[in-house]
Amino acid sequence: MWGQGFVKNVMRKRYNDLNTHLRDIFGCRVQKITVDAGLTCPNRDGTLSSGGCIYCNTRGSGTGAHAKGLSVTQQLINGKKTLSKRYKAKKFLAYFQSFSNTYAPLPTLQRLYDEALNIDDVVGLSIGTRPDCVNEPVLDLLQTYAERHLVWIEYGLQSASDATLDFINRGHDVQCFIDAVEKTKNRGIKICAHVILGLPHETRQDILHTATTIAKLGIDGVKLHLLYVVKGTRLEALYRQGEFKCLEQQAYVDLVCDFLERVPFEMVVQRLTGDPHRKELAAPAWSLKKTETLELVRKTLEKRDSWQGKYFER
Repeated sequence: MWGQGFVKNVMRKRYNDLNTHLRDIFGCRVQKITVDAGLTCPNRDGTLSSGGCIYCNTRGSGTGAHAKGLSVTQQLINGKKTLSKRYKAKKFLAYFQSFSNTYAPLPTLQRLYDEALNIDDVVGLSIGTRPDCVNEPVLDLLQTYAERHLVWIEYGLQSASDATLDFINRGHDVQCFIDAVEKTKNRGIKICAHVILGLPHETRQDILHTATTIAKLGIDGVKLHLLYVVKGTRLEALYRQGEFKCLEQQAYVDLVCDFLERVPFEMVVQRLTGDPHRKELAAPAWSLKKTETLELVRKTLEKRDSWQGKYFER
């Protein structure tokens, strides 16, 4: 059963947010600390492509901490200090974010994960990766951690349209994501899907199709991202040429609400929009107003008298 805090929060926010979910598990504020492990991606190193997805820059949406010489331990200690002060957090998840964090030899991965879990008050791992970058040995390793810690694996799907995945140079299809989910199930590992709203040529119906696709897979969480334009990417070239237009803020909010209405209430909503680096952002400017966007989501759900899972059919 969900705790009283969870019920109160859902009544206010109308969706199953990560902060409340973690507080229900651990009884305190838990924060993710972003870790850059210095790994790469098969869509960057020439295995699939050397250009990556059209929206991704050379940092892979990461902090660049590894390039600055900061170890996993140093990044986590620094993060603990900052997040303890800002949010009064007591416990932490090591979030391996940059690029594909299962894309390395198994001993390398084990060393990185062990180093993270050796830090005081780090109670689990959250591992961002691609669905084509997991195999049985990696999942077996994560399963051993999941026996003692909270372990999330975050698979980048982005869209349940193969045509879209091809256009953005994703390098895998939807079935690859489905196969990865099925391989990961029943291991005690929590599964999260990353989805981007506002991808080129996608319609509202395409986005609703993505929502219903992941809703049927029985996964544990979802992250929604706005497609914003990062400087130096192929998406920026399309944007400058007038071949791509960013979503307006309210249009994005409406799509977020449409999406939430179609996924099960039990699915943990880990994110509702992205966090662009200010200096790297080309457009849209409103994407920097994260608090405002989240408040608009809450107000829009309230205005609709709606909530996460309202139109989900089991």
